[in-house]
Amino acid sequence: MLSPKLTLRNYNDQVSEELANVKVMNKVLRLGIPVRQQIN
Repeated sequence: MLSPKLTLRNYNDQVSEELANVKVMNKVLRLGIPVRQQIN
């Protein structure tokens, strides 16, 4: 889910997907868990 690329084609679905990603990130940051981004 937490992908830098959006997987859905519909704009409204992309917005919803991004908001879901932000919500998850906020929960992770609130818990104090370090977030690591994989570098390709």
